Amino acid sequence: MNSQQIQERAKQYWLLARLDRPIGIYILLWPALWALWLASEGSPNLKILFVFCAGVVLMRSAGCVINDYADRDFDPHVERTRLRPIAAGKVTTKEALIIFVMLSLCAFALVLLLNTLTIGLSFGGAFLAASYPFMKRYTHLPQAYLGIAFGWAVPMAYAAETEAIPLTAWVLYIAVILWALVYDTMYAMVDKEDDLKIGVKSTAILFGDKDREIMGGLQLLIISLLLTVGYLQAMGWVFYAGVCAGAGFFIYQQQLIFKREKSQCFKAFLNNNWFGLVVFIGIVLDYWVR
Repeated sequence: MNSQQIQERAKQYWLLARLDRPIGIYILLWPALWALWLASEGSPNLKILFVFCAGVVLMRSAGCVINDYADRDFDPHVERTRLRPIAAGKVTTKEALIIFVMLSLCAFALVLLLNTLTIGLSFGGAFLAASYPFMKRYTHLPQAYLGIAFGWAVPMAYAAETEAIPLTAWVLYIAVILWALVYDTMYAMVDKEDDLKIGVKSTAILFGDKDREIMGGLQLLIISLLLTVGYLQAMGWVFYAGVCAGAGFFIYQQQLIFKREKSQCFKAFLNNNWFGLVVFIGIVLDYWVR
């Protein structure tokens, strides 16, 4: 292989892992950071913080690779995904599986730097990440399963910082599951027409004409759960201000999806990055002002 060919392979692997679109990293990272700051009461261990940040990048990349492998027969028929490396024939399925294994092993090597409880939990996280892409064949709730997988960083973060998983962690975990269910439904609304044609299942299809109302109810529940976390964690007014700011972003997202236009639904999905950010800022500043 000459240098140009190597650069082309590297480019295709970069695209396969969706490192050109970091939104997935951000919305996976925010819950991990929420949990690390809450579990450590504002002073996360730097080694643990590094492991989780690097682990999020690696596991999100691995998740994208195995997702495209699982969807290799569907993606060529969906407008938004037909040019992805596997669907376009630029990366083989064998290459994809090798990359998935390498990324997963790197993430596991990082977890070995943490305590036994966290290492044990990592096996559950790896199973969830690897199995999620296949759920859309069997259930209309793959978005909920995504939340279970994405949110697994929450109990892991508490385990890493405290060697325990208190009630607060589980309440936060449920909030993160529901949050992922909401934003991934917005994402699924973009592909709804194509998914109906090829038989892929999603909550966007399951919810039907009640999609906005159901997501609105879930968003109210998410805010309630976050407020409960604040109560259990004895947080101050800055935390609650951050959650209220997050509620404002939820209202804006409802406005974006009102007409169910594809571009606006995708914009609503992207806007969830700001929700995650303002909640995180509220947590950090609440501990800082004490």
